[in-house]
Amino acid sequence: MSTATSTAPVRGAPPPGARRRRIGVGVIGFGWLGQAHSRSLLRIPTLFENRSFDPQLIACSDALPARVEQATGSFSFKRASVDWRAVIDDPDVEAVFIAAPNMLHVQLVEAAAQAGKAVFCEKPVGGTPEQVVRAAQAARRAGVRSGVGYNYRWAPLVQYARELIANGELGEITNYRGRFFSMYGADPLGVNSWRFQLDQAGYGATSDLLSHAVDLAHMLLGPIIRVSGTLETFIRERPAPGDGASHYGRGRPEDPRTPVTNEDYAAMLCEFASGARGTFEVSRTLVGPESENAFDVYGTRGAVGWNLERLNELRLYRATEDRGSGYTTVLGGDRFGHHGVFVPGSGNAIAFEDLVTIEDYEFCSAVAEGRAFEPGFEQALAWAQVQAALLRSARSGCWEEVRS
Repeated sequence: MSTATSTAPVRGAPPPGARRRRIGVGVIGFGWLGQAHSRSLLRIPTLFENRSFDPQLIACSDALPARVEQATGSFSFKRASVDWRAVIDDPDVEAVFIAAPNMLHVQLVEAAAQAGKAVFCEKPVGGTPEQVVRAAQAARRAGVRSGVGYNYRWAPLVQYARELIANGELGEITNYRGRFFSMYGADPLGVNSWRFQLDQAGYGATSDLLSHAVDLAHMLLGPIIRVSGTLETFIRERPAPGDGASHYGRGRPEDPRTPVTNEDYAAMLCEFASGARGTFEVSRTLVGPESENAFDVYGTRGAVGWNLERLNELRLYRATEDRGSGYTTVLGGDRFGHHGVFVPGSGNAIAFEDLVTIEDYEFCSAVAEGRAFEPGFEQALAWAQVQAALLRSARSGCWEEVRS
């Protein structure tokens, strides 16, 4: 990643005044992230002047009629339906964005790929490792471009950490610590939405949280080759949800309870192909951290750490001869990647949906320019292979190899 300011030429961008590629977009699943992607696509023309494409919101689908009306009434989609097939069959849709519940991912990906659409799917691209394999195979077989919603990769300071590691500025990397602690499931009265159900979400904290943590590690350090781990469900019953309830909804003490059927917590030790050792821990029921998606990387010449709760700060340690330099804080600013697209200067913050906008810009740029995009379904598959090894380890109580 370049640390040039946002005024630098955009890779593949046309000269000023050149005609841009139109990309017709369809969105399947119009909850929180479906709407975030739609807002981001609407924002792109106002932010990226030298873009190579113009996104157009063509078709949207959601199982709830109220969201269908919202898609056309508030987001200006040309068409909307409760039938997801209408999005994939629409001849004006070139790229499909999937933000439906996890266990629906593979069916939607397979249909979109078979129809020849570029397909961007929110992680984990399937509720189980086996489904992720199917999704990756479908995209590969159809020869379509794929993208996956590992949006934290696109934080400008995360990209800077990647650059520091790749350039050897931290020396030989010996240790990695990854974690994602979110309190969305800490309240026992939090409703039993689809995310807590094995038949709708697939696995729980491993798919929802650990997928992000491991993907960041893969990007920064490379593949994991073996793991030893454990799983637990701490809140085993929750209030029954209403239609369209999110995992942030709250029930009442008198509401009937239904069982939670996937895991709240996971932890693992691991070994990277490079020889580095790592630890990972994720929880949706831990009390304290609100959204602590974080990593610490330790090398022989320095260390670096980042935490989503402080998105615009990076902790950096550069070892001196007497080992006494201590950590310094690097503030985000327009010298880091796309940060300056949103706000100039240094120390002026960007936010979560700005990361979604960056990933949507990068994905659509790849579609328009006919080039490869990462992270795609191959990166989702790399995570799924780690997840499969973790699930085996939780059952066996032993170290398990990551199988490709």
